[in-house]
Amino acid sequence: MTEEKSCRGSVSDTELEVLKVLWEVREATVRDLLERLTILGRDWAYTTVQTLVVRLCKKGYVETRRQGKAHVFTPCVDQDELLRFELGGLADRVCGGRATPLMMTLVRDNAFSPEELAELRRLLDKLDQD
Repeated sequence: MTEEKSCRGSVSDTELEVLKVLWEVREATVRDLLERLTILGRDWAYTTVQTLVVRLCKKGYVETRRQGKAHVFTPCVDQDELLRFELGGLADRVCGGRATPLMMTLVRDNAFSPEELAELRRLLDKLDQD
């Protein structure tokens, strides 16, 4: 079941659900994933979860290793890495590769806590110093 990694593609909504569980539990078999997804309200077949996790392996978001008879899956990207990849792709498709329109829209259209605003200011100040 070891799959060769290809160039990372976008993650579908259903693949993202599986990836979120892996981020939470760090490693899991298909059966573990199925149990957790069922608790979260997903009524998927074992083969559906297996297909989704294999797709994630092929895309390079998840790795697998054999443990006895089972395959154990672990994420090889975290949420920040996925966000960078997905937002970069969105900027390429929608904004000609420019991130500024994306950032301006996010800032304009979202409410931020004081802590989040302070973090944004720190990031901007750091960029200004570089």
